[in-house]
Amino acid sequence: MTNASLTVRMYHVGFGDCFLVTITEDATVWRMLIDCGVHSLDRNARPIRDTVTHLIADLAAMSRDGVARLDVIAATHRHADHISGFAVDAWEAVTVDEVWLPFTEDESDPDTASLQRRQERCARQLRQLIQERSSATPGDDSPAGTALALTLNSLGNADAMDRLHGRNNKRFANAARRRFLPNKAPANTVIPTGVADAVVHVLGPSRDAAELKRMDPPRSVAWLQLDVDLDPSSNPFPVFADDYVVSDPAQIPEELLRAREATQFTFDQRLLGAASVLESALNNTSLFLVVDVRGVRLIFPGDAQWGAWQHVLANPENRQLMQSAALYKIGHHGSHNATPRRFVDEIWQESALAMLPYGRVDRWAATIPKRELLDALHARHHTIIGVDTPEAYPPNTTVHEDRWSEVTFTITGDTGKDR
Repeated sequence: MTNASLTVRMYHVGFGDCFLVTITEDATVWRMLIDCGVHSLDRNARPIRDTVTHLIADLAAMSRDGVARLDVIAATHRHADHISGFAVDAWEAVTVDEVWLPFTEDESDPDTASLQRRQERCARQLRQLIQERSSATPGDDSPAGTALALTLNSLGNADAMDRLHGRNNKRFANAARRRFLPNKAPANTVIPTGVADAVVHVLGPSRDAAELKRMDPPRSVAWLQLDVDLDPSSNPFPVFADDYVVSDPAQIPEELLRAREATQFTFDQRLLGAASVLESALNNTSLFLVVDVRGVRLIFPGDAQWGAWQHVLANPENRQLMQSAALYKIGHHGSHNATPRRFVDEIWQESALAMLPYGRVDRWAATIPKRELLDALHARHHTIIGVDTPEAYPPNTTVHEDRWSEVTFTITGDTGKDR
C-alpha cells in the first residue's frame, strides 16, 4: 500500500462555501468540488464570477493536459450562497464526471418533487408579498430587506440549478452523471473514490418521513396564507374567539396596551420570520458528507441545522466516524443553529483543524460566527482556519494571498494517518 496525500482548499468567496478536495496516490488523482457560491448580503465579497475564473484556471493548471476537470461536484443544497457560482458559463469548458445533489432535488421522485415545488412556491409567494408591500431592496438595513435577501437566497439561482441538473442548455463540457443522495439502499451511502482506498460517507439528509416534515414549510404558519392584497395592519388569523376580545380599548389598562405595543411584531418582522423559517427548511436538505482516506476524515455538513444534525448524531456509527476527524468544515458559517454543542463537547474532542467559510455581513456581525462556538472549539485545541492568524496555522497549511487557504495531510500506507 503506497502513501497518498489529501488536500482541502477553501476558496475565500466571502459568506458562502467553495471547497476543493484532492486525493492523490502515485499518478492517480481524484477531485471533488463541494459547493461554489456567495450570499448577496455579503457586500464586501468579490464577485463569484471572479472566484469561478480562478478556480477553473487552478483546475487546468493542476491537470497534465491543461484541461480543467473534476471527478465530482457536490452541491449540498440549493441556497445561492452554495450554488450561485454554477451559473457562470465558464463551466462549459470543465469536464465533470458526476454531480451529487440531495435526494430532495430528484425530479423523478414524486414525494421529493412535491416537497421541492412547495418550497419554491412558498419562496415565490413571499418574494411577491415583500415586493408588493415594501420598497426594500435585498440586503438593506430593514427587516424587509433582509427578508427579501433570505428569500432570494432560498430561491437559489435558476441558471445554476439548470447546470447542476443538465437542463435548459446549461451544461458542463460533457454529460455528467447525476446522483441523488443518500441512496435508499444503506449499502449505497458509502461511495468509493477509486483512489487510496478513500470513500465518501453520505450521512444526510434524512429520508425519514418525520424528518422530511422539517424540510416542508409548515402549512399552519400564517405567512403561507398571506395574500398580497391583504392589509398588513390587519390580523386575519385571530388567536382568541370573539367572546374574549375587548372591543373598547378604553377598557384595557394602559400598562397592558404598552406591553402589547412592545411585543407586537410588525409586518416587516413577520416577513423576516417567514424567510427564516423557509431558510431553515432548505438548510436541512443539505448533503452531509464525511470523506474518509484510510482513517483521515473530513466532515462537510453543508448548512445542516439542528434537526438534520440530530438525525446524524442519533446513529452510533456516525458518531464514531466523526469523533477523530482531522478536519471539520464549520456548518452554516458558524451560526447559532448549526454545530451542536454535543458534537464539540462529547464527540469531536481530538485536537484538529476546522475551516470557517465566512464573510462579514453587517446585520449578523455580532452573531455570525457565534463567539461561543469558536471559544468552545479553541478550548478543545482545534485550530480554526479562516479566523485564527496564519502565523498560528500548522506547517501543512498554505494561504495564497487572499484567494484560498489549503491544508494537506500525508496518508501513510500502514498507520492509517499522519497529520
